Amino acid sequence: MQSADEQKQSESPSPPSHLLSYDNGIGATHGEATRVTRAWWKMDCFVLPIVTSIFFLCFLDRGNVGNARIAGLQKDLNMSNYQYSLALTITVIPYVLIEIPSNLWLKRIGPNIVLPLMTVLWGIATTLQGTVTSYGGLIACRFFIGLFEGGLSPGCMLYLSSFYPRRQLQLRISIYFTAPTIAGAFSGLLASAILHMDGIGGKPGWAWVFILEGLFTILFGLCTFFILPRTPSHVPFLTPEEKAYVARVLHDENTKLSQMTSGIRASDLTARKTPYTDRDHDEDESYTSEKADKIRWRDVLRVLKLPHIWLIGIIAGVFNGATLSGLTYFTPSIVASLGYLANKAQLMSVPPFIVSFVLAIASSYLSDRYSKRGLTIIVFALLGVAGFGIFLGSHHPHARYASLFLILPGTYAMASPLVAWISNNTHTPYTTRATSIALLTVATNSGGIFSTWLLGSWSKPPGYTSAAWCLGMFQVGIAVCAGVCWAWLWRENRRGSGVGEEQYVM
Repeated sequence: MQSADEQKQSESPSPPSHLLSYDNGIGATHGEATRVTRAWWKMDCFVLPIVTSIFFLCFLDRGNVGNARIAGLQKDLNMSNYQYSLALTITVIPYVLIEIPSNLWLKRIGPNIVLPLMTVLWGIATTLQGTVTSYGGLIACRFFIGLFEGGLSPGCMLYLSSFYPRRQLQLRISIYFTAPTIAGAFSGLLASAILHMDGIGGKPGWAWVFILEGLFTILFGLCTFFILPRTPSHVPFLTPEEKAYVARVLHDENTKLSQMTSGIRASDLTARKTPYTDRDHDEDESYTSEKADKIRWRDVLRVLKLPHIWLIGIIAGVFNGATLSGLTYFTPSIVASLGYLANKAQLMSVPPFIVSFVLAIASSYLSDRYSKRGLTIIVFALLGVAGFGIFLGSHHPHARYASLFLILPGTYAMASPLVAWISNNTHTPYTTRATSIALLTVATNSGGIFSTWLLGSWSKPPGYTSAAWCLGMFQVGIAVCAGVCWAWLWRENRRGSGVGEEQYVM
Protein backbone atom coordinates (compact mmCIF):
# COMPACT_ATOMS: atom_id res chain seq x y z
CA MET A 1 0.00 0.00 0.00
CA GLN A 2 1.23 3.50 -0.89
CA SER A 3 1.12 6.24 1.70
CA ALA A 4 -1.13 9.23 1.05
CA ASP A 5 1.88 11.38 0.15
CA GLU A 6 3.28 8.76 -2.21
CA GLN A 7 -0.10 8.32 -3.89
CA LYS A 8 -0.48 12.08 -4.32
CA GLN A 9 3.00 12.31 -5.80
CA SER A 10 2.36 9.49 -8.25
CA GLU A 11 -0.79 11.24 -9.48
CA SER A 12 1.07 14.44 -10.31
CA PRO A 13 1.03 14.92 -14.08
CA SER A 14 4.56 16.32 -14.27
CA PRO A 15 7.69 16.14 -12.11
CA PRO A 16 9.47 19.21 -10.80
CA SER A 17 11.34 20.96 -13.57
CA HIS A 18 14.69 20.76 -11.79
CA LEU A 19 14.53 16.99 -12.26
CA LEU A 20 14.23 17.34 -16.00
CA SER A 21 17.45 17.66 -17.95
CA TYR A 22 18.02 17.29 -21.66
CA ASP A 23 21.63 16.41 -20.93
CA ASN A 24 21.37 13.71 -18.30
CA GLY A 25 17.97 13.57 -16.61
CA ILE A 26 19.61 13.29 -13.19
CA GLY A 27 16.98 12.67 -10.55
CA ALA A 28 14.20 11.97 -13.02
CA THR A 29 12.72 8.59 -13.85
CA HIS A 30 13.83 6.98 -17.08
CA GLY A 31 10.53 7.76 -18.77
CA GLU A 32 10.52 11.39 -17.68
CA ALA A 33 14.10 11.98 -18.81
CA THR A 34 13.37 10.28 -22.13
CA ARG A 35 10.34 12.49 -22.80
CA VAL A 36 12.25 15.70 -22.10
CA THR A 37 15.26 14.55 -24.09
CA ARG A 38 13.01 13.74 -27.02
CA ALA A 39 11.23 17.11 -26.80
CA TRP A 40 14.40 19.20 -27.04
CA TRP A 41 15.89 16.85 -29.59
CA LYS A 42 12.88 17.54 -31.81
CA MET A 43 13.42 21.28 -31.43
CA ASP A 44 17.10 20.81 -32.21
CA CYS A 45 16.16 19.03 -35.42
CA PHE A 46 13.40 21.44 -36.48
CA VAL A 47 13.78 24.94 -35.04
CA LEU A 48 17.56 25.22 -34.82
CA PRO A 49 18.30 24.38 -38.49
CA ILE A 50 15.76 26.96 -39.71
CA VAL A 51 17.16 29.80 -37.61
CA THR A 52 20.75 28.83 -38.38
CA SER A 53 19.97 28.77 -42.11
CA ILE A 54 18.48 32.26 -41.93
CA PHE A 55 21.59 33.58 -40.18
CA PHE A 56 23.80 31.72 -42.68
CA LEU A 57 22.08 33.49 -45.56
CA CYS A 58 22.37 36.79 -43.71
CA PHE A 59 26.15 36.52 -43.44
CA LEU A 60 26.48 35.10 -46.94
CA ASP A 61 24.58 38.01 -48.48
CA ARG A 62 26.18 40.60 -46.23
CA GLY A 63 29.76 39.45 -46.79
CA ASN A 64 29.71 38.37 -50.44
CA VAL A 65 30.72 41.91 -51.39
CA GLY A 66 34.22 40.90 -50.23
CA ASN A 67 34.26 38.06 -52.78
CA ALA A 68 32.84 40.36 -55.44
CA ARG A 69 35.52 42.94 -54.71
CA ILE A 70 38.45 40.74 -55.67
CA ALA A 71 36.41 39.43 -58.64
CA GLY A 72 36.26 42.89 -60.24
CA LEU A 73 33.44 44.82 -58.52
CA GLN A 74 35.67 47.66 -57.34
CA LYS A 75 37.36 47.98 -60.72
CA ASP A 76 34.17 47.82 -62.79
CA LEU A 77 32.43 50.50 -60.69
CA ASN A 78 35.58 52.67 -60.55
CA MET A 79 35.63 52.68 -56.75
CA SER A 80 38.51 53.86 -54.62
CA ASN A 81 39.35 52.14 -51.32
CA TYR A 82 37.69 55.08 -49.57
CA GLN A 83 34.46 54.55 -51.53
CA TYR A 84 34.52 50.82 -50.81
CA SER A 85 34.83 51.48 -47.08
CA LEU A 86 31.98 53.99 -47.32
CA ALA A 87 29.76 51.39 -49.02
CA LEU A 88 30.39 48.97 -46.14
CA THR A 89 29.69 51.70 -43.58
CA ILE A 90 26.38 52.51 -45.26
CA THR A 91 25.38 48.89 -44.65
CA VAL A 92 26.14 48.97 -40.93
CA ILE A 93 24.52 52.30 -39.95
CA PRO A 94 20.85 51.30 -40.49
CA TYR A 95 21.76 47.83 -39.22
CA VAL A 96 22.72 49.34 -35.85
CA LEU A 97 19.84 51.81 -35.60
CA ILE A 98 17.09 49.25 -36.12
CA GLU A 99 18.29 46.51 -33.75
CA ILE A 100 16.89 47.65 -30.39
CA PRO A 101 13.44 48.72 -31.72
CA SER A 102 13.21 45.49 -33.69
CA ASN A 103 13.95 43.33 -30.66
CA LEU A 104 11.47 45.18 -28.45
CA TRP A 105 8.66 44.62 -30.95
CA LEU A 106 9.66 41.14 -32.11
CA LYS A 107 7.37 39.25 -29.75
CA ARG A 108 4.37 41.49 -30.22
CA ILE A 109 4.38 41.11 -34.00
CA GLY A 110 5.61 37.52 -33.90
CA PRO A 111 9.05 36.15 -34.81
CA ASN A 112 7.37 33.77 -37.25
CA ILE A 113 6.39 36.85 -39.27
CA VAL A 114 9.25 39.27 -38.64
CA LEU A 115 12.19 36.94 -39.30
CA PRO A 116 10.92 35.54 -42.65
CA LEU A 117 9.89 39.04 -43.81
CA MET A 118 13.40 40.36 -43.12
CA THR A 119 14.85 37.45 -45.07
CA VAL A 120 12.75 38.09 -48.16
CA LEU A 121 13.40 41.85 -48.16
CA TRP A 122 17.17 41.71 -47.83
CA GLY A 123 17.21 38.90 -50.44
CA ILE A 124 15.58 41.31 -52.87
CA ALA A 125 18.15 44.00 -52.08
CA THR A 126 21.00 41.49 -52.51
CA THR A 127 19.67 40.39 -55.90
CA LEU A 128 19.42 44.00 -57.07
CA GLN A 129 23.14 44.46 -56.34
CA GLY A 130 23.77 42.27 -59.36
CA THR A 131 22.04 44.81 -61.61
CA VAL A 132 23.90 47.96 -60.53
CA THR A 133 26.10 49.80 -63.00
CA SER A 134 27.18 52.71 -60.80
CA TYR A 135 28.59 53.37 -57.36
CA GLY A 136 25.36 55.18 -56.37
CA GLY A 137 23.33 52.07 -57.16
CA LEU A 138 25.59 49.96 -54.98
CA ILE A 139 25.26 52.44 -52.10
CA ALA A 140 21.45 52.27 -52.31
CA CYS A 141 21.44 48.46 -52.26
CA ARG A 142 23.87 48.29 -49.35
CA PHE A 143 21.69 50.68 -47.33
CA PHE A 144 18.60 48.51 -47.76
CA ILE A 145 20.53 45.31 -47.02
CA GLY A 146 21.58 46.85 -43.70
CA LEU A 147 18.06 48.12 -42.99
CA PHE A 148 16.36 44.78 -43.63
CA GLU A 149 19.04 42.64 -41.97
CA GLY A 150 19.12 44.91 -38.92
CA GLY A 151 17.41 43.22 -36.02
CA LEU A 152 17.84 39.74 -37.46
CA SER A 153 20.80 38.67 -35.32
CA PRO A 154 19.44 39.85 -31.93
CA GLY A 155 15.99 38.68 -32.96
CA CYS A 156 17.19 35.15 -33.72
CA MET A 157 19.18 34.99 -30.49
CA LEU A 158 16.23 36.20 -28.44
CA TYR A 159 14.00 33.73 -30.28
CA LEU A 160 16.30 30.79 -29.50
CA SER A 161 16.62 31.81 -25.86
CA SER A 162 12.86 31.30 -25.51
CA PHE A 163 13.21 27.63 -26.49
CA TYR A 164 16.04 26.46 -24.20
CA PRO A 165 16.97 26.72 -20.50
CA ARG A 166 19.96 28.95 -19.90
CA ARG A 167 22.44 26.15 -19.08
CA GLN A 168 21.65 24.44 -22.37
CA LEU A 169 21.76 27.61 -24.44
CA GLN A 170 25.39 28.11 -25.48
CA LEU A 171 25.68 24.93 -27.53
CA ARG A 172 22.57 25.94 -29.47
CA ILE A 173 23.81 29.52 -29.82
CA SER A 174 27.14 28.11 -30.96
CA ILE A 175 25.45 25.98 -33.62
CA TYR A 176 23.55 29.11 -34.66
CA PHE A 177 26.82 31.06 -34.73
CA THR A 178 28.47 28.46 -36.93
CA ALA A 179 26.49 30.16 -39.70
CA PRO A 180 29.07 32.97 -40.15
CA THR A 181 31.96 30.50 -40.21
CA ILE A 182 30.16 28.22 -42.66
CA ALA A 183 29.15 31.27 -44.70
CA GLY A 184 32.76 32.45 -44.72
CA ALA A 185 33.95 29.05 -45.95
CA PHE A 186 31.05 28.41 -48.33
CA SER A 187 31.18 31.95 -49.74
CA GLY A 188 34.66 31.35 -51.12
CA LEU A 189 33.69 28.00 -52.65
CA LEU A 190 30.43 29.31 -54.08
CA ALA A 191 31.98 32.49 -55.47
CA SER A 192 34.73 30.46 -57.11
CA ALA A 193 32.10 28.36 -58.91
CA ILE A 194 29.76 31.23 -59.83
CA LEU A 195 32.56 33.33 -61.29
CA HIS A 196 32.70 30.87 -64.17
CA MET A 197 29.41 32.46 -65.31
CA ASP A 198 31.33 35.61 -66.21
CA GLY A 199 29.85 37.10 -69.39
CA ILE A 200 26.57 35.13 -69.34
CA GLY A 201 23.68 37.51 -70.02
CA GLY A 202 26.19 40.28 -70.52
CA LYS A 203 26.92 40.39 -66.80
CA PRO A 204 30.26 40.01 -65.02
CA GLY A 205 30.87 37.09 -62.67
CA TRP A 206 30.57 39.21 -59.52
CA ALA A 207 27.05 40.26 -60.55
CA TRP A 208 25.97 36.63 -60.74
CA VAL A 209 27.29 36.09 -57.19
CA PHE A 210 24.77 38.66 -55.95
CA ILE A 211 21.91 37.52 -58.17
CA LEU A 212 22.03 33.78 -57.48
CA GLU A 213 22.65 34.09 -53.75
CA GLY A 214 19.93 36.74 -53.42
CA LEU A 215 17.34 34.67 -55.28
CA PHE A 216 17.97 31.66 -53.07
CA THR A 217 17.50 33.86 -49.98
CA ILE A 218 14.14 35.09 -51.29
CA LEU A 219 12.89 31.55 -51.89
CA PHE A 220 14.04 30.34 -48.48
CA GLY A 221 12.43 33.33 -46.77
CA LEU A 222 9.10 32.61 -48.44
CA CYS A 223 9.23 28.98 -47.29
CA THR A 224 10.07 30.06 -43.73
CA PHE A 225 6.74 31.92 -43.45
CA PHE A 226 5.01 28.53 -43.37
CA ILE A 227 7.35 26.51 -41.14
CA LEU A 228 8.86 28.76 -38.44
CA PRO A 229 6.97 28.24 -35.13
CA ARG A 230 6.07 31.29 -33.04
CA THR A 231 6.79 29.65 -29.63
CA PRO A 232 7.70 26.17 -28.30
CA SER A 233 3.99 25.39 -28.04
CA HIS A 234 3.72 25.82 -31.82
CA VAL A 235 6.44 23.31 -32.74
CA PRO A 236 4.44 20.87 -34.90
CA PHE A 237 6.24 17.65 -33.98
CA LEU A 238 5.90 18.00 -30.20
CA THR A 239 3.16 16.02 -28.51
CA PRO A 240 0.84 17.87 -26.08
CA GLU A 241 2.65 16.19 -23.19
CA GLU A 242 6.06 17.30 -24.50
CA LYS A 243 4.82 20.86 -24.95
CA ALA A 244 3.62 20.87 -21.34
CA TYR A 245 7.00 19.62 -20.10
CA VAL A 246 8.93 22.23 -22.08
CA ALA A 247 6.61 25.01 -20.94
CA ARG A 248 6.96 23.86 -17.33
CA VAL A 249 10.77 23.86 -17.41
CA LEU A 250 11.00 27.29 -19.06
CA HIS A 251 8.31 28.79 -16.84
CA ASP A 252 9.88 27.52 -13.62
CA GLU A 253 13.34 28.72 -14.62
CA ASN A 254 12.04 32.21 -15.44
CA THR A 255 10.14 32.32 -12.15
CA LYS A 256 13.19 31.23 -10.18
CA LEU A 257 15.44 33.77 -11.91
CA SER A 258 12.89 36.53 -11.38
CA GLN A 259 12.80 35.71 -7.66
CA MET A 260 16.60 35.64 -7.43
CA THR A 261 17.07 38.94 -9.24
CA SER A 262 14.47 40.44 -6.92
CA GLY A 263 16.63 39.51 -3.91
CA ILE A 264 14.44 36.73 -2.54
CA ARG A 265 16.43 34.31 -0.39
CA ALA A 266 16.20 30.55 -0.50
CA SER A 267 14.25 30.45 2.77
CA ASP A 268 11.60 32.70 1.25
CA LEU A 269 11.04 30.57 -1.84
CA THR A 270 7.86 28.55 -1.75
CA ALA A 271 7.25 25.50 -3.87
CA ARG A 272 4.31 25.36 -6.24
CA LYS A 273 1.39 23.65 -4.53
CA THR A 274 -0.48 22.71 -7.68
CA PRO A 275 0.58 20.99 -10.89
CA TYR A 276 1.49 23.19 -13.86
CA THR A 277 -1.46 23.46 -16.21
CA ASP A 278 -2.16 24.88 -19.64
CA ARG A 279 -4.07 27.70 -17.97
CA ASP A 280 -0.94 28.66 -16.02
CA HIS A 281 0.97 28.78 -19.28
CA ASP A 282 -1.62 30.92 -21.03
CA GLU A 283 -1.82 33.43 -18.20
CA ASP A 284 1.90 33.55 -17.45
CA GLU A 285 3.56 36.84 -18.33
CA SER A 286 7.10 35.46 -18.47
CA TYR A 287 9.07 35.20 -21.68
CA THR A 288 7.54 31.85 -22.55
CA SER A 289 4.01 33.23 -22.44
CA GLU A 290 1.82 33.49 -25.50
CA LYS A 291 0.92 37.05 -24.44
CA ALA A 292 3.27 39.82 -25.51
CA ASP A 293 4.82 41.69 -22.61
CA LYS A 294 4.39 45.41 -22.44
CA ILE A 295 7.47 47.44 -23.30
CA ARG A 296 8.53 49.05 -20.04
CA TRP A 297 11.09 51.78 -20.53
CA ARG A 298 12.33 51.43 -16.97
CA ASP A 299 13.38 47.89 -17.89
CA VAL A 300 15.23 49.24 -20.93
CA LEU A 301 17.12 51.75 -18.79
CA ARG A 302 17.77 49.13 -16.10
CA VAL A 303 20.07 47.32 -18.53
CA LEU A 304 22.50 50.25 -18.49
CA LYS A 305 22.96 49.84 -14.71
CA LEU A 306 24.26 46.27 -14.99
CA PRO A 307 28.10 46.05 -14.89
CA HIS A 308 28.30 42.86 -16.95
CA ILE A 309 26.32 44.52 -19.76
CA TRP A 310 28.98 47.24 -20.02
CA LEU A 311 31.90 44.83 -19.75
CA ILE A 312 30.68 42.05 -22.06
CA GLY A 313 27.72 43.48 -23.95
CA ILE A 314 29.15 46.86 -24.89
CA ILE A 315 32.95 47.11 -24.50
CA ALA A 316 33.82 43.51 -25.44
CA GLY A 317 31.01 43.62 -28.02
CA VAL A 318 32.59 46.59 -29.81
CA PHE A 319 36.04 44.97 -29.73
CA ASN A 320 34.82 41.61 -31.03
CA GLY A 321 32.56 43.24 -33.60
CA ALA A 322 35.45 45.20 -35.09
CA THR A 323 37.46 42.02 -35.65
CA LEU A 324 34.46 39.93 -36.70
CA SER A 325 33.21 42.39 -39.32
CA GLY A 326 36.71 43.12 -40.55
CA LEU A 327 37.39 39.44 -41.18
CA THR A 328 33.95 38.93 -42.75
CA TYR A 329 34.58 41.62 -45.36
CA PHE A 330 38.34 41.42 -45.81
CA THR A 331 39.49 37.80 -45.37
CA PRO A 332 39.48 37.21 -49.17
CA SER A 333 41.44 40.45 -49.63
CA ILE A 334 43.92 39.51 -46.89
CA VAL A 335 44.49 36.10 -48.48
CA ALA A 336 44.85 37.69 -51.93
CA SER A 337 47.45 40.13 -50.52
CA LEU A 338 49.62 37.13 -49.59
CA GLY A 339 50.21 36.46 -53.27
CA TYR A 340 47.32 34.14 -54.20
CA LEU A 341 45.40 34.83 -57.41
CA ALA A 342 41.76 35.92 -57.11
CA ASN A 343 40.13 32.51 -57.71
CA LYS A 344 42.65 30.65 -55.53
CA ALA A 345 42.29 33.31 -52.83
CA GLN A 346 38.57 32.47 -52.67
CA LEU A 347 39.43 28.82 -52.03
CA MET A 348 42.30 29.49 -49.61
CA SER A 349 39.98 31.50 -47.35
CA VAL A 350 37.95 28.35 -46.64
CA PRO A 351 40.16 26.21 -44.29
CA PRO A 352 40.51 28.79 -41.44
CA PHE A 353 36.72 29.07 -41.28
CA ILE A 354 36.39 25.27 -41.06
CA VAL A 355 38.77 25.22 -38.09
CA SER A 356 36.70 28.01 -36.48
CA PHE A 357 33.56 25.92 -36.92
CA VAL A 358 35.04 22.83 -35.23
CA LEU A 359 36.48 24.76 -32.29
CA ALA A 360 33.26 26.72 -31.77
CA ILE A 361 31.15 23.57 -31.48
CA ALA A 362 33.62 21.70 -29.26
CA SER A 363 34.18 24.63 -26.88
CA SER A 364 30.46 25.34 -26.58
CA TYR A 365 29.71 21.77 -25.62
CA LEU A 366 32.31 21.99 -22.85
CA SER A 367 31.14 25.46 -21.80
CA ASP A 368 27.55 24.25 -21.44
CA ARG A 369 28.67 21.14 -19.57
CA TYR A 370 30.83 23.01 -17.05
CA SER A 371 29.16 26.49 -17.18
CA LYS A 372 32.44 28.27 -18.01
CA ARG A 373 31.42 31.13 -20.30
CA GLY A 374 34.08 33.57 -19.09
CA LEU A 375 36.94 31.10 -19.34
CA THR A 376 35.92 30.22 -22.90
CA ILE A 377 36.00 33.89 -23.91
CA ILE A 378 39.41 34.46 -22.33
CA VAL A 379 40.95 31.41 -24.04
CA PHE A 380 39.72 32.45 -27.50
CA ALA A 381 40.74 36.07 -26.94
CA LEU A 382 44.29 34.95 -26.15
CA LEU A 383 44.22 32.65 -29.19
CA GLY A 384 43.44 35.69 -31.33
CA VAL A 385 46.26 37.66 -29.67
CA ALA A 386 48.70 34.88 -30.58
CA GLY A 387 47.45 34.92 -34.17
CA PHE A 388 47.88 38.66 -34.58
CA GLY A 389 51.33 38.36 -33.00
CA ILE A 390 52.38 35.85 -35.67
CA PHE A 391 50.85 38.00 -38.41
CA LEU A 392 52.82 41.04 -37.25
CA GLY A 393 56.02 39.21 -36.40
CA SER A 394 56.51 37.40 -39.70
CA HIS A 395 56.59 38.69 -43.26
CA HIS A 396 56.53 35.23 -44.82
CA PRO A 397 53.22 34.60 -46.69
CA HIS A 398 52.89 31.04 -45.36
CA ALA A 399 53.35 32.12 -41.75
CA ARG A 400 50.83 34.92 -42.17
CA TYR A 401 48.36 32.55 -43.74
CA ALA A 402 48.88 30.13 -40.84
CA SER A 403 48.10 32.95 -38.39
CA LEU A 404 44.56 33.07 -39.79
CA PHE A 405 43.99 29.62 -38.23
CA LEU A 406 44.34 31.35 -34.84
CA ILE A 407 42.81 34.74 -35.64
CA LEU A 408 39.56 33.47 -37.14
CA PRO A 409 38.75 30.92 -34.38
CA GLY A 410 39.79 33.50 -31.78
CA THR A 411 37.14 35.81 -33.21
CA TYR A 412 34.29 33.68 -34.55
CA ALA A 413 34.28 31.03 -31.79
CA MET A 414 34.06 33.81 -29.18
CA ALA A 415 30.71 35.09 -30.43
CA SER A 416 28.55 32.32 -28.97
CA PRO A 417 29.86 32.49 -25.37
CA LEU A 418 29.46 36.29 -25.46
CA VAL A 419 25.81 35.95 -26.44
CA ALA A 420 25.15 33.06 -24.06
CA TRP A 421 26.76 34.90 -21.13
CA ILE A 422 24.63 37.98 -21.71
CA SER A 423 21.43 35.97 -22.19
CA ASN A 424 22.10 33.71 -19.18
CA ASN A 425 22.57 36.63 -16.80
CA THR A 426 19.73 38.94 -17.92
CA HIS A 427 16.92 36.42 -18.16
CA THR A 428 13.87 38.39 -17.03
CA PRO A 429 11.82 40.47 -17.64
CA TYR A 430 11.38 40.21 -21.38
CA THR A 431 12.15 43.87 -22.12
CA THR A 432 15.40 43.77 -20.14
CA ARG A 433 16.51 40.58 -21.82
CA ALA A 434 15.58 41.80 -25.30
CA THR A 435 17.41 45.08 -24.74
CA SER A 436 20.57 43.42 -23.40
CA ILE A 437 20.86 41.09 -26.40
CA ALA A 438 20.12 43.94 -28.80
CA LEU A 439 22.76 46.12 -27.11
CA LEU A 440 25.36 43.41 -27.68
CA THR A 441 24.60 43.30 -31.39
CA VAL A 442 24.50 47.11 -31.60
CA ALA A 443 27.95 47.21 -30.02
CA THR A 444 29.18 44.44 -32.31
CA ASN A 445 28.03 46.22 -35.44
CA SER A 446 29.28 49.58 -34.19
CA GLY A 447 32.71 48.00 -33.98
CA GLY A 448 32.11 46.85 -37.54
CA ILE A 449 31.83 50.46 -38.72
CA PHE A 450 35.32 51.12 -37.40
CA SER A 451 36.81 48.00 -39.01
CA THR A 452 35.46 48.82 -42.47
CA TRP A 453 37.74 51.87 -42.45
CA LEU A 454 40.59 50.31 -40.52
CA LEU A 455 41.04 47.51 -43.05
CA GLY A 456 39.61 49.40 -46.00
CA SER A 457 41.57 52.61 -46.42
CA TRP A 458 43.49 53.28 -43.19
CA SER A 459 45.69 50.18 -43.26
CA LYS A 460 47.29 49.13 -46.51
CA PRO A 461 47.92 45.60 -47.82
CA PRO A 462 49.87 43.39 -47.78
CA GLY A 463 50.99 44.22 -44.22
CA TYR A 464 47.76 45.61 -42.75
CA THR A 465 50.09 46.61 -39.90
CA SER A 466 47.94 49.25 -38.21
CA ALA A 467 44.87 47.01 -38.40
CA ALA A 468 46.69 44.01 -36.97
CA TRP A 469 48.05 46.03 -34.04
CA CYS A 470 44.67 47.59 -33.29
CA LEU A 471 42.64 44.37 -33.57
CA GLY A 472 45.22 42.48 -31.53
CA MET A 473 44.84 45.03 -28.73
CA PHE A 474 41.07 44.64 -28.98
CA GLN A 475 41.53 40.91 -28.27
CA VAL A 476 43.56 41.81 -25.17
CA GLY A 477 40.77 44.18 -24.12
CA ILE A 478 38.19 41.39 -24.46
CA ALA A 479 40.25 39.09 -22.22
CA VAL A 480 40.52 41.86 -19.59
CA CYS A 481 36.78 42.61 -19.74
CA ALA A 482 35.93 38.91 -19.40
CA GLY A 483 38.25 38.57 -16.41
CA VAL A 484 36.78 41.60 -14.63
CA CYS A 485 33.24 40.44 -15.41
CA TRP A 486 34.00 36.95 -14.08
CA ALA A 487 35.34 38.45 -10.83
CA TRP A 488 32.25 40.66 -10.43
CA LEU A 489 29.83 37.78 -11.05
CA TRP A 490 31.77 35.57 -8.61
CA ARG A 491 31.47 38.27 -5.96
CA GLU A 492 27.75 38.67 -6.58
CA ASN A 493 27.21 34.92 -6.32
CA ARG A 494 29.09 34.88 -3.02
CA ARG A 495 26.97 37.77 -1.70
CA GLY A 496 23.78 35.99 -2.73
CA SER A 497 24.83 32.57 -1.46
CA GLY A 498 21.55 32.23 0.44
CA VAL A 499 19.68 31.76 -2.82
CA GLY A 500 18.90 28.20 -3.82
CA GLU A 501 21.42 28.21 -6.68
CA GLU A 502 23.91 30.62 -8.15
CA GLN A 503 22.24 33.74 -9.50
CA TYR A 504 24.77 34.27 -12.26
CA VAL A 505 26.35 31.85 -14.72
CA MET A 506 30.13 32.14 -14.72
